[in-house]
Amino acid sequence: MATTTIFGTGNMANAIGGVLADGGSSVTYISEEQSGTAPIEGDIVVLAVPYPAVDAIIAAYADQLAGKIVVDITNPLDFSTFDSLVVPVGSSAAAEIQAKLPGSKVLKAFNTTFAGTLVAKKIGDLQTTVQIAGDDADAKAALAAAVEAGGVAAIDAGALKRAHELEAYGFLQLTLAAAEKVSWTGGFGVVR
Repeated sequence: MATTTIFGTGNMANAIGGVLADGGSSVTYISEEQSGTAPIEGDIVVLAVPYPAVDAIIAAYADQLAGKIVVDITNPLDFSTFDSLVVPVGSSAAAEIQAKLPGSKVLKAFNTTFAGTLVAKKIGDLQTTVQIAGDDADAKAALAAAVEAGGVAAIDAGALKRAHELEAYGFLQLTLAAAEKVSWTGGFGVVR
């Protein structure tokens, strides 16, 4: 199965790592303290960190990220106001990352799921679904296979430009949860 390196050790990092490990993937983690010194071991690299931390990872690991599948899970929120995104209008965090890592295959995924729904593998009575956007079909298929092997559904959400909509969708879900209108163990499900 896949070999994955996850930047981050928080709830989302552990939930994603758990799903991938359940599917037989090898998973290693790089903590904030290890970032810049620990090597990337996986063919799939998950950025399970807040959006402001991404630039330092890119600066330290750009050479190692070349040729890798880089999964951006961030929701680039303005955390001071919690009422807007900090990327240019019409763009996305994933598009900004792809521009900085032209030799990598950047995907947007996991930003529309909460950690609790990944751990439970359910949103209410529905199977949790990871939406994946990206321009490389093989990279999307590899991530989808790893996710599905771990018991979570995956759906191809289209080209990387769809990350813009996924980030808006993730932003809405986060603001609803922060306002206690939906649960952090709930969220939006996909019915096929």
